[in-house]
Amino acid sequence: MEFLTRNTANPNSLLKKSNLIKQRALELGFGSCGIAKAEFLEEEAKHLESWLHKGMHGKMSYMENHFDMRLDPRLLVDGAKSVVSLTYNYFPEKIQENHSYKIAKYAYGTDYHFVVKDKLKELLNFIQEEIGEVNGRAFVDSAPILEHAWAKKSGIGWVGKNSLTLSKQKGSFFFLAELILDLDLEYDSPIQTDHCGSCTKCIDSCPTEAILPNKTVDGSKCISYFTIELKEEIPSEMSGKFGDWIFGCDVCQDVCPWNRFSLPHREEKFNPNEELLNYSKSEWEDITEDVFRKIFAKSPVKRTKFEGIKRNIDFIKPN
Repeated sequence: MEFLTRNTANPNSLLKKSNLIKQRALELGFGSCGIAKAEFLEEEAKHLESWLHKGMHGKMSYMENHFDMRLDPRLLVDGAKSVVSLTYNYFPEKIQENHSYKIAKYAYGTDYHFVVKDKLKELLNFIQEEIGEVNGRAFVDSAPILEHAWAKKSGIGWVGKNSLTLSKQKGSFFFLAELILDLDLEYDSPIQTDHCGSCTKCIDSCPTEAILPNKTVDGSKCISYFTIELKEEIPSEMSGKFGDWIFGCDVCQDVCPWNRFSLPHREEKFNPNEELLNYSKSEWEDITEDVFRKIFAKSPVKRTKFEGIKRNIDFIKPN
């Protein structure tokens, strides 16, 4: 990975600090680590404003909050100089039975918010111990931050047509995480080439036509939105379009050619409950609240609550 010197401090010292952080990140299990300058995301500002104006966030009103913070990490951490972006693989070795209701692969195991956040805190502690007095914050899909934009700026990957970060070596089945630091570091070069080329498999395969041709996802049409975010009844016009998905959706990732390079993760906490993998549709339909709580005690699936899963199942099961 190439480095760009954009700081007036000693470049050798910056490079040494950056390499120290990256080495420790890999030791902690992160798949990739890239660093970008903490600055205002001018290009993304226009896109975000347009996306919100068109109502593509649906009922996710929280997306309208903290507009400036989403675009400027210096508003999240005083004196921020660097954004460290990291990936953490979640691609499973085993997947659910074909003839069952499906949940997104990222939700198979323990909630990633806790698993990855703990790793990030370890990395931040390491930085503070090895480099000195550094102020910073750790983020795992838990604050107003445009993680895909920062992943691109830090050289981790490019933004695919399904709006996800893609890597030639690793595909897209990974979580993104960030450390925002008030520390000058050596910045990586963004990936300039869009390696999606003329491929439109994700666009063509989206069951609800939520993926638009300009690298934009209409969140108000996404299956993940309907099955996780929406707390109201699912609109009747979506009937018959969800396939077997009852929590999230992996269609655009499953069809992506770059995900043929995805390798199984090594995170024990992401291993699924065996009951989950072998559940039949009838078992899903008869699931009780006690069983739901047992199987998904530490899973992201509990976010929908028992009533949400039952609603989703009732919406797609044959009458």
